[in-house]
Amino acid sequence: MKISILLPYKENYSPSYAGAVSLFINETNKFSKFNKNTTIFGYTNYDDKFNDKYTNIETSKKFFSSLNKEYVKNFIKLEEKNKSNLIEIHNRPIYLNYLIEKLSDRNYILYFHNDPLSMSGSKSVNERKFLLKNCYRIIFNSNWSKKRFLEKMNSVAINSEKLLVIHQSASKNKINIKNKKKIITFVGKLNLSKGYDLFGKAIIQILNKYKDWNAYVAGDEPRDKIDFNHKNLIKLGFQKHSEIIKLYKKTSIAVVCSRWDEPFGRTSLEASANGCAVIISNRGGLPETLTNGVILKKLTVKEIFRRIEHLILNSKKRINLQRLSYKNFYLSHQFVSRQIDNVRDNLNKFSAPSILNKNNKLRILHVTNFNERHNGRLFFNTGRRINNGFIRLGHSVLEFSDRDIVSRNKNYRDLSGSKSLNDKLVKTCYHFKPDLIVLGHADLVSAEVIASLKKEYTNLKVAQWFLDPLNSRGPDYLKNKKRITDKIDVIDANFLTTSPDVLKFLNKTNSHFIPNPCDDSMETLSNYKNYCSNDVFFALSHGVHRGKLKDSSRDDREAFIKKLIKKCNNVRFDIYGMNGVQPIWADQYFKIISNSKMGLNLSRGEPIKYYSSDRITQIIGNGLVTLIDEKTFYRDFFNDDEMVFYSSLNNLAEKIHLISKNEKLRKSIAMKGKKKYIKYFNSNLVADYIINTALERKINKKKFIWHKN
Repeated sequence: MKISILLPYKENYSPSYAGAVSLFINETNKFSKFNKNTTIFGYTNYDDKFNDKYTNIETSKKFFSSLNKEYVKNFIKLEEKNKSNLIEIHNRPIYLNYLIEKLSDRNYILYFHNDPLSMSGSKSVNERKFLLKNCYRIIFNSNWSKKRFLEKMNSVAINSEKLLVIHQSASKNKINIKNKKKIITFVGKLNLSKGYDLFGKAIIQILNKYKDWNAYVAGDEPRDKIDFNHKNLIKLGFQKHSEIIKLYKKTSIAVVCSRWDEPFGRTSLEASANGCAVIISNRGGLPETLTNGVILKKLTVKEIFRRIEHLILNSKKRINLQRLSYKNFYLSHQFVSRQIDNVRDNLNKFSAPSILNKNNKLRILHVTNFNERHNGRLFFNTGRRINNGFIRLGHSVLEFSDRDIVSRNKNYRDLSGSKSLNDKLVKTCYHFKPDLIVLGHADLVSAEVIASLKKEYTNLKVAQWFLDPLNSRGPDYLKNKKRITDKIDVIDANFLTTSPDVLKFLNKTNSHFIPNPCDDSMETLSNYKNYCSNDVFFALSHGVHRGKLKDSSRDDREAFIKKLIKKCNNVRFDIYGMNGVQPIWADQYFKIISNSKMGLNLSRGEPIKYYSSDRITQIIGNGLVTLIDEKTFYRDFFNDDEMVFYSSLNNLAEKIHLISKNEKLRKSIAMKGKKKYIKYFNSNLVADYIINTALERKINKKKFIWHKN
């Protein structure tokens, strides 16, 4: 992966006068596995630069344009040649506005080293929403900074994956606590914000009282003229970072008494890493810099004096604090660099997500039509059966009924309801954080939204199942083909009730056959045990969601049924959905089907390998003899004593006559068929197969008899 790091304008990437941002980047980049592929871009006035792959962006002021804007424009010109995969912006959220206009195809990580609410580009809620939308990740140097970013964002849907805290780092140098000198140190800007006035007054009192102690002050501030003098107070002025580390190695007590809310606090971090007994104010992210230290209860001269004096007088406590501070320090450059690389790695995994642990109980977001608006009429459907399987396997399942959401949210600004649907899906994922999304005929879910979610949640797997006919000579072929292929490039596994072997347009590597699952909580009848007054049951519908016949619709199966009835003298047919007889649903369906010996499993269009509508589960699962065209190749799974296969209309009529007159044969075939279907094609197994395949787990062929390598 090729990475570009964009420094703030005038952030000197030089050891001569490096700020906290430059130090952080330089030190973590040394240990990054992406080091060789990372280029740092900045504007540095100093000739000596850190020893990294660095490009200086020469920038000059132009009329009606700010230096920052010109700086980013010049970076864009370089970046168009550099063509990185990832741009990391440090401490300048406003830069993203300029970059997105020209480089919308890049991935962005934004680092906050300061209070987000004090910076151009992240002050308002809308600005922060823009950052959330366009950044792959936003990284804060403290939990305090992250909380500031989230202020007044209660009504905004936020993906928690996007907001990360990665603290700054420091070198854990080899030190000897016994070599510590009687030195008290203050490092930083010598101004009111840093509390230098408070420290100065306290330290003069300390030095007057404890004459064998010295104080060192490193830093400058040309604007604030705060000055203190004492023979034991050594003022070093601005020092290189390497000199500061040398000072901390011999320092016993370090004081960081900021008035302002420090977003993190590098000085206290480095003092801690070098075994100092650190005294800090309880401001901003300062408490996050220490594992062991002293936090001032009040920020006053008196309190600072008291705390320093206490450590001077209690040498055992001071030395113990120094040892614990050093021992428990963990924010090394190596540690923090690994954290950053993990974030970058997750972006790499977008195209090859990591596989979840085999024993995990998953969070599954099941997106399909749960038909809430139809008052239970369509409850007994395949989506519900698969959903039952997920739940019985012990997973947490959130049902997301796409058609109901669309129906409720159509308006003049969103005529199809798809915008509302996709917005709700994104927000639901942010809150539920699924491991697996399973789509079932979720046609209005956007492929772009799925791709975006997978990019944000790199462990996320996405599967889809599809039940409708895909025969090129069948109904709605082109429409159904488009419904399948629309999202096929962004899903991990595609499940069809047609064999993928016979579908030329499919990518066979991620397409798999599943049978229409039965469910023993729904298929509750056992017709093979009972006397039935009707011989053959068949039902069709012209529009499941309408619930009644369409006068204008014609179905090729009607002609087949009429011919079959003519062939079968003295056979009692119970037919619905044609000849003016309305289709039947839900409980009424089960009451009617309970009185038939056989069920005709006849699908629209020409037979194709393994395809059947879900009527097969309602027939065989309820103990009816299943009559099915042999060109469906269901003989791959069932024997002739478990299903009745026919080769033609005449052959079907002969077999219907035979079975209608032989109760023993009828009951035997129906019983064996139901038991086998319930055993091998049940909703638990189908749900388990979807999960195992989507998560790339090893498939047990004996368990899933329909699976082929």
